[in-house]
Amino acid sequence: MDEQAKGGGTAREATTQAPVRRAITSGNFTFQETSIPGVVIIDARVFGDARGSFRETYKRPDFARAGIDCEFVQLNQSSSVRGVLRGLHFQIEHPQAKLVRVVSGEVFDVAVDLRSESPTFGKWEGVVLSAKNGCQFFVPRGFAHGFLVLSDEATFVYQCDDVYHPGDEGGIAWDDPDLAIAWPGIADLGPEGPILSEKDRHHLSFEAWKSARGIA
Repeated sequence: MDEQAKGGGTAREATTQAPVRRAITSGNFTFQETSIPGVVIIDARVFGDARGSFRETYKRPDFARAGIDCEFVQLNQSSSVRGVLRGLHFQIEHPQAKLVRVVSGEVFDVAVDLRSESPTFGKWEGVVLSAKNGCQFFVPRGFAHGFLVLSDEATFVYQCDDVYHPGDEGGIAWDDPDLAIAWPGIADLGPEGPILSEKDRHHLSFEAWKSARGIA
């Protein structure tokens, strides 16, 4: 890090389903609690000068002090165009915690609590992630995850604390009425709705998923 760099906070544009709660600062990071315990929005301090800018995106000791002590073992990157919706995804027998961010463009990112013993079971939290606001979103194990692309194009990067296991994929319908996720701008996509993979067109409803798992 350049000794002459000028420090400045991120201009956070993230929006959540409920007001952000307590914030913890550790190193160059600010960890902001959400309406679901364990789901965290992360800002990083930006150092900038005439040449450009620098920020840390991950530092394990700082994350651990804020309660996020994962060993990330896989890093993924995807690119998508406006209107693409990926989700809601999870691994069944090998759940993954995810640390997600956007390096170009803008998305609305969502985590849904699938932990049946949790007081927030079936609740969701959403946040706008963009290259401009630099925010990250931590999604613990036991959650379904998805995102909708809001910009013309977006590049999405996420770290996972378990590797991808083919054949272990689960999914819940993005438009499930019981979850009632407020996807921004979804009505502007017209009668055909978002751009989905064939697999994402056929996920179970939340009620059917609970029934298949014997959850009342």
